[in-house]
Amino acid sequence: MQIQGAAALVTGGASGLGEATVRTLTEAGATVTIVDRDEAKGKALAAELGGGTRFAVADVADVEQVQAAVKLATEGAPLRITVSCAGVGWAGRVINRDNSPHDWDAFNFVIRVNLIGTFNVMRLAASAMAATDPLADDERGVIVNTASVAAFDGQIGQLAYSASKGGVVGMTLPAARDLSAVGIRVMTIAPGTFDTPMMSMAPEETRRQLASNIPFPKRFGRPSEYAALVRHICENSVLNGEVIRLDGAIRMPPK
Repeated sequence: MQIQGAAALVTGGASGLGEATVRTLTEAGATVTIVDRDEAKGKALAAELGGGTRFAVADVADVEQVQAAVKLATEGAPLRITVSCAGVGWAGRVINRDNSPHDWDAFNFVIRVNLIGTFNVMRLAASAMAATDPLADDERGVIVNTASVAAFDGQIGQLAYSASKGGVVGMTLPAARDLSAVGIRVMTIAPGTFDTPMMSMAPEETRRQLASNIPFPKRFGRPSEYAALVRHICENSVLNGEVIRLDGAIRMPPK
């Protein structure tokens, strides 16, 4: 699918993997709508990139806010590309060292943002994409969701995060099958350890240990490498219904 001339929507687009994706899709000729809760960063990035780049403040799990963002993205060009990068992390065991149970509100919050938010964006964007005219091979668009290697190799304390990302993985194939009737592809990228703002919050010793576990290359992934895969997925129309691990062959240890 040709990116040039298409409209794209990127959640979590003001920083990290999302920001890199916004930059890459803009360079490829898409009109990108940045969706994020950080209004200052989102507006600053849109102003920097200029052209048709715009910003919509939204909580991805809020129906009305995402509807407004999707509507904004469809103004001026057909919406063909949606990339969900918005996500949150949390550390907590099923029971803590004092035997107290995992925080209920924290678990719900992570599921709400990472899983329900991804689903909300996917369903609303797909509805808008389905109304567009088909391209070659009757393709109308592509949705790229973001999981994590934690969906497969969840570490101690990653219960909520792993559950949320496992849900994103589980949606991939049935969503692709559902949307095949209207020519919309669905793919998921499962990044390993990437140098993002979320990772920067980890202690330096934790960062060194994580990097040492990567077979090759022995470094954190760069957001631009995630964005390059998004671009390839957009342009390769046979990629559909699959989860791609982008992780340097890492398999996360228990802790």
